[in-house]
Amino acid sequence: MLIEGYEDAPLVAGDELTCLPGFWAAYLLWLCRTEEDAPEPSWFGADEADTDAAYEALTDETRWPVFRIPFSDGHSVVFVGRNFADEPGTDYLVAHPAWDRRGHLATLDGHHAGPGVSWRELTHIAGTPDPEAPGIQAPHVRLLLLLPVLGDSDLPGDAAAFLGDALVRAGVPEESAPGLAEALLQDHPLWEAAEWAEPSRSPLSGAEPPLPGILHCDQPGSPRCGRNLAQGIAPEHHARLARALGTLPAAGLARRP
Repeated sequence: MLIEGYEDAPLVAGDELTCLPGFWAAYLLWLCRTEEDAPEPSWFGADEADTDAAYEALTDETRWPVFRIPFSDGHSVVFVGRNFADEPGTDYLVAHPAWDRRGHLATLDGHHAGPGVSWRELTHIAGTPDPEAPGIQAPHVRLLLLLPVLGDSDLPGDAAAFLGDALVRAGVPEESAPGLAEALLQDHPLWEAAEWAEPSRSPLSGAEPPLPGILHCDQPGSPRCGRNLAQGIAPEHHARLARALGTLPAAGLARRP
């Protein structure tokens, strides 16, 4: 597997890792926040041994996992586990074959950058797989893989139920899924929840003019604060991305995971 900018990295497709018994505990346990009990692998229906094995696979310095989530019109979210020994992290990117650059959604590491998506974008991307493209197609898996880069201060009232349904489909016991969903949607450990809106049509002097349809967020630590996603792509590509993200009416409604 070859991705521009990671030519010398030992990249491997990460799709099969999502089938490991302890994968979701290894991937999401750090994101859980509760006021009482400390989160445990058992919440995900996993034991500690399976969770440790999945974590070792996710953080293997000799095999950097890459997850690709293809969505509408040839776009993909691609994220790479940068398993450096001293400074591991994960880069979340958005790409299209027609672009000469990639968009930066978020980074999880010691110098984190985020949030990367709104709830509206998260559910739309999860619910619009592209079966003609390589990558992860199951909507519930897509939703859970993107969950760490969510940051939205205006979650809908059914967000926990929506997420809980995806967790059950991923193998989480039905009795623990509602509480786990609530814990995963609590305050993010790396950033504040953001307000998302289309950018102002009167940018400051010297700034790149905003293009309609793609949301900006108000958190200064986000790559999407005050700048266009996939900065510098042609306006026609920007419009296609806006439709693919579901923020222009022509994109339609996302399906439930």
